[in-house]
Amino acid sequence: MFAFSLGARLCAPALAQTTAPATRPGTPGDTARDPALTTDTRALRQLDSLRRQTTSRLGELQQELRTLKNGQNRPREQALQRELTALRAADSLRRAQARLRIDSLRRTARGYPVVPHQDTLFLVYTKLGPFSPRERAALIADKVRRLEANVRFQADSLQLYPSEQTIDLMYGELVVQSVSENDALWMNMPRDSLARQYRARIVQAVTAYKKEHSLVNILKEIGLVILVLVAFFFVVRLVNRLFRWLQGKLLGKEATWFSAARLGNYELLTPRRVVEGVLLLTNVLRWVLIFLIISLVLPVLFSIFPGTQNVADTLLGYVLSPLRRIALSLWNYLPNLVTIVVIVTLFRYLLRGLHFLKEEIRLGRLTLDGFYPDWANPTYQIVRVLVFAFLLIVIFPYLPGSDSPVFQGVSVFLGFLFTFGSAGSLSNIVAGLVLTYMRAYKLGDRVRIGDVTGDIIEKNLLVTRIRTIKNEEITIPNSSIMSSYTTNYTSAAPTLGLVLHTTVTIGYDVPWAQVQELLVAAALQAEGVLPEPKPFVLQTSLDDFYVSYQLNAYTREASRQAAIYSRMHQHIQDQFNAAGVEIMSPHYRAARDGSHSTIPADYLPPDYQAPPFRVERPE
Repeated sequence: MFAFSLGARLCAPALAQTTAPATRPGTPGDTARDPALTTDTRALRQLDSLRRQTTSRLGELQQELRTLKNGQNRPREQALQRELTALRAADSLRRAQARLRIDSLRRTARGYPVVPHQDTLFLVYTKLGPFSPRERAALIADKVRRLEANVRFQADSLQLYPSEQTIDLMYGELVVQSVSENDALWMNMPRDSLARQYRARIVQAVTAYKKEHSLVNILKEIGLVILVLVAFFFVVRLVNRLFRWLQGKLLGKEATWFSAARLGNYELLTPRRVVEGVLLLTNVLRWVLIFLIISLVLPVLFSIFPGTQNVADTLLGYVLSPLRRIALSLWNYLPNLVTIVVIVTLFRYLLRGLHFLKEEIRLGRLTLDGFYPDWANPTYQIVRVLVFAFLLIVIFPYLPGSDSPVFQGVSVFLGFLFTFGSAGSLSNIVAGLVLTYMRAYKLGDRVRIGDVTGDIIEKNLLVTRIRTIKNEEITIPNSSIMSSYTTNYTSAAPTLGLVLHTTVTIGYDVPWAQVQELLVAAALQAEGVLPEPKPFVLQTSLDDFYVSYQLNAYTREASRQAAIYSRMHQHIQDQFNAAGVEIMSPHYRAARDGSHSTIPADYLPPDYQAPPFRVERPE
């Protein structure tokens, strides 16, 4: 009964502690900063303390049993035996509980590394005496460095000394490390095996350090440095010679390999400038290549010496990390890039199809009711702009950085600039579209816009350009054309003919039939006037002293109006002069006595005579 009660008292605290829930530490490896791990560590220490008490009690019971072997006190011997069995069972239970507790901690906690220099020898998870795991790891690393600094170090002198609670790893009087039962439970292996493993790692680390820092090895490292520098010198020299040879080759082939860069008839770059640009690019490429070689050589140099290997890793990271990030970004962006390529390809073939339809309509091979061939090109341009706008909308989400606030802010800013900065341009564009579909004129037409007369030489969405008969080029905004009237002399000329008209005033003394005959004959003699429909004459007004005769003649050459008018006027003068008719606008004063009547002679009686002047003398 005493044995079972003692075992229950010894196990109760441990059982109470094992029921505490384990939580994931906020900072892995630092058990002092996480309440759950601190509780688990306390539980392990309590289990270890109880195990030591049990071990001490077992020793006392075994000693007492040995003194009672003579059979003098049989009941006492049996009681001690029962207590011994109970203590052994309690000790086994505590070991199992400690193992379960460590298994739960192993999934969440991280140990503190023992790092004398760069490489980790092993991890420390448990506290020993007053030292926390962090302090134990730091002390062990410091003692390993002391062994490395010992010039007389012998691996055989590093021995294991077992004690009741730990196995000590000692070099002379220096305790390098103590391996406890909890350490063995953490590593899930026997304590003596773990101690031998730690000893082997420490011996290996000290031996490797001494080998790396030996005089022979230092001389080898210096030789490697010299070899790398010599190789670097020759590689850079080879690169320079290669680029000099390439530049000489480019200069020698300037006339055959390079041609001038032109934009239409304008020579943007001469062959010499093109060669200079290529030489500049080769120099930039040469320096980039040399910089890349230096970036690779420096890590190699620093990696030769053990003490600067971390510097080599850092320098190599400066080169490889950006390249790795770029490559990773490209790899991650690859699906979006493929999507953009597919979308652009589809839209490209769509535009090709629309361009084919445009050409068929423009050439007249495809006709659509109510759709004129000259509408084909502007309609295609409008649809093309809309297709490109829709393409940008579709691929915008797949562009890199499209969801960033900066990208969106720039897009909004550009939208504001376009909206407020292009108000006048937009009005001209709208007017240009309206004029296109109104078919008010086309290229080559002779038109009159406002007080400007000339031929259309260019029309676009913003302006229309006119060349006058004096070779003056006048640019008119489309919005101004929309707000004024436009006269097209060419549109009806090929079919109906353009009517040219000029006015002549002749006195009442010339018969109107003769005047009309002379005017029609003059018009038919003028080059560019159509014989059919026949020219005709209109008497536009009967003025006080003369009659206005308007000559109208048809022509199909609207762009030659000035020349045709000039020839008509020449032939009018010739016809009238040949007929003896004066081209004038006579004026008369009211002095009828003695003056001949202005009525044509055909309308006067045959015996008509001009009345004489009467002079009366006052009486």
